[in-house]
Amino acid sequence: MTIVESAPMTDEMTSTALPSRLSSPFLSSLAGLTAAGADATTTGTKAVYNGEALAELPVATPDVVTAAFARARRAQGMWAATPVHERASVLRRFHDLVLERQEEALDLMQAENGKTRRDAFLEVMDIAITARYYARSAEGLLKPQRRRGAFPVLTHTTELRHPKGVVTVISPWNYPLSMAAGDAIPALMAGNAVVQKPDTQTALTALWALKLMREAGLPADVWQMVVGPGSSIGDALIQGADYVMFTGSTASGRRIAADAGKRLIGASLELGGKNAMIVLPDADLDKTVRGAIAAAFPSAGQLCVSIERMYVPDSLYDEFTRRFAADTKRLRMGGAYDWSMDVGSLTTPSQLATVTRHVDDAVAKGAGVLAGGRARPDLGPYFYEPTILTDVTDAMTLHAGETFGPVVSVYRYTTVDDAVRMANDSSYGLNASVWGRNGARARAVASRIHAGTVNVNEAFAAAWGSIDAPMGGMGDSGLGRRHGADGLLKYTESQTVAHQRIQGFTAPDGVAPDAWARTLTRGLRVLQRLGAK
Repeated sequence: MTIVESAPMTDEMTSTALPSRLSSPFLSSLAGLTAAGADATTTGTKAVYNGEALAELPVATPDVVTAAFARARRAQGMWAATPVHERASVLRRFHDLVLERQEEALDLMQAENGKTRRDAFLEVMDIAITARYYARSAEGLLKPQRRRGAFPVLTHTTELRHPKGVVTVISPWNYPLSMAAGDAIPALMAGNAVVQKPDTQTALTALWALKLMREAGLPADVWQMVVGPGSSIGDALIQGADYVMFTGSTASGRRIAADAGKRLIGASLELGGKNAMIVLPDADLDKTVRGAIAAAFPSAGQLCVSIERMYVPDSLYDEFTRRFAADTKRLRMGGAYDWSMDVGSLTTPSQLATVTRHVDDAVAKGAGVLAGGRARPDLGPYFYEPTILTDVTDAMTLHAGETFGPVVSVYRYTTVDDAVRMANDSSYGLNASVWGRNGARARAVASRIHAGTVNVNEAFAAAWGSIDAPMGGMGDSGLGRRHGADGLLKYTESQTVAHQRIQGFTAPDGVAPDAWARTLTRGLRVLQRLGAK
């Protein structure tokens, strides 16, 4: 075991008091947007940096959720009848409002989640890009599509797209704007209504997006939010839905998939990951070390697509780990409502406990610590230093289990085949990263990795930001895709309308069945020779 004493993280004592934008009236107005009963109990949320009270949120009951679905179902018919270009206009106005009022969102995300301002800004960018993409592409994706008919010329076949109806969206706390609004946008654009349960800790950020969407022109009951524990309102959320979009743990995803299956409704699930990064022997170390920092520690590692495993060739291992550790120790960590910090806080006490347990278990069983490895209560209740581990074995919990924190393990490899094998030695398959100077070779390696998205010379942003391409997981990382055409069309039912003209499959009057069969056989052979599809 090798333990390298960490130099103190570069941190500064900054004010963690709530910004003036997050006034009590402003926060209360957001909390008031939740669907709630007349005598609803409330639950309080607190700022992550210092525990300062944020808002009291009304807690929904199953009856409240059922009533929200009834309102959504009534509103959905009129929304679906709204021309697609008018729906797109709402998204374009929403896009503009998000950019104009982004300071509110940045403050909210930092207060509720504890991430840095630069990480919060990535969510603002993501939602603006998502809104613009679907506002511009939805009409083409949703319009009737001509399909090849059974008989050339004689069969006129059209594929239509109808909204599912009312979609349940269950969104997590780690990316409270991206996951809340990002999944609602295509569902709404497809003509659905949405009933959403954001995580309680970060519900205000989701409610902010709801407020702006309504300001942009969305009818009130088309998108509603309820707050409450899944143990209480989870069944009602599934029972009222025509489709479910869930982002969260693999264990919860399995339960939701089973419940959706019982009702024969569709579900899209983005679940956990133990994402791998492969450094090829020809990698540019300057770029790769910078990329490794960006891969492992954004949002304090609380990102489904961040990297938790790195595979480095023997020829580069010592230099890579030395530079990676040195740069990690120079990161600025702390809570500040400005752009000064590189690494923010974990979000919940349970997440801090998980990270601490994983690292302590690994160290007790022989792992080396090149950087970090400890909590920083002097900075705030949930801060944990960015941590680099070596000599990790399969006897350690974090070898295969998702940590979901600022912790990464670095492994040696001898051949690229070994690296690919180790990267694929996981039940998960969400995201991966490959670094090398030769782009064609790096892409060839990328194609061998069992993951829904693989980035070359980038950690995760290249694939995530390629909004025209699908994003999602394999294996225990989930089902379905967000982004691209798939991200919109999954919220629709396809319908085929085929109009047979002049002559169909049955023999015309006066033609014997066997003669008609011979005629059709000759026709099929002609179509084959002509290369008809």
